[in-house]
Amino acid sequence: MTQPLPKILPVNELKNTANIMKTCKESPVPIVITKNGYGEAIMMSVKLYEEMFAKMQAATLINASLDDVENGATPVSGAEFFGVMRAKYGK
Repeated sequence: MTQPLPKILPVNELKNTANIMKTCKESPVPIVITKNGYGEAIMMSVKLYEEMFAKMQAATLINASLDDVENGATPVSGAEFFGVMRAKYGK
């Protein structure tokens, strides 16, 4: 799956806030704000931020689990896991 290229805007275009907010909300990728041709900041919609943050959290948890297994932790079955969760949280 091909990712769209990031949008790049010079800092002086931030004066048109209504247009920038519309662009930010509609963009499927973060917007790179440049100053003197160099990246200075990133703008993105709240929705995009939440999606990216959720992916980072999932990757962190997966990596921690893989580290646990590498360090000798005993994997649990799905049934055992859900049994513990039901006992702890109900339902």
